[in-house]
Amino acid sequence: MLPRHELLRGSRHPQLLEPLIASAETVLRTWQPQWTAFLGGALREEAEACLGQLSELTLHSDGGYPGAERRRLLLQRRESSQEPSQLAGELVGELPVDLAGELTGLEISGNFLFDPAEADDLRQALWAAGAAAADLGDVWRLGDRGGQAIVTSDLAQRLDGCQTNVRSVEVRLEARPLADLQLPAVRNPKRLNTVEASLRLDAVASAGFGLSRARMAELIRQGEVRINWRSVSSPSKELAVGDRVQLAGRGELELEQMTITKRDRWRLTLLRR
Repeated sequence: MLPRHELLRGSRHPQLLEPLIASAETVLRTWQPQWTAFLGGALREEAEACLGQLSELTLHSDGGYPGAERRRLLLQRRESSQEPSQLAGELVGELPVDLAGELTGLEISGNFLFDPAEADDLRQALWAAGAAAADLGDVWRLGDRGGQAIVTSDLAQRLDGCQTNVRSVEVRLEARPLADLQLPAVRNPKRLNTVEASLRLDAVASAGFGLSRARMAELIRQGEVRINWRSVSSPSKELAVGDRVQLAGRGELELEQMTITKRDRWRLTLLRR
């Protein structure tokens, strides 16, 4: 048995992390690799830190594309783990085909010209259509045409050809190979320097993500922005060094350094990835 009490010490999500520890115990006992469900960024990072302490276990993550936020973890016993360099054949991302799991794409087609939708609207519509969070990876918009998602193959088969509604818009759901998706751009890390009048979330995030302050404030109120993976709805929330700001579909911004100028403004160093 694994030392669960020690592994869970300091956890922000102990009830969600405990089943993952149980899965690791099963893998170590049976020597059979096992995929977790899709995990959100906060839980995945905590699970990687927690389970990464186990010398007998190896971890791989896969979300369908390199920049995915929601990912599944492949748990393997170290002695039996298979690395891409050790196996012949085509690779999927960083994983061999036989270990990559069954992920596919889902097209969400509709006319959103008069009722624009955010990614969270699309996700809630998929939940209403019968999708479970465990089977649902990243979801993103495609302008006024709808959006796309990464899902398990089982979920894609269940929803393929179904119709549902995203707010007032009727949409059609269709399974798509991952290769046919218009995946979100993968951004290279970029360090930015800016001077701001305050440390307000809307001011700092608008500078870092390149959006107007009014648009950023709107996204914050809509629940599209998180600080350290925690939802926030107040544009006036102040940031501190080390805070990480996540914006759905646009990546992450970290406040690395801040100093006060002679004119009582803030000189900030930001890392966007």
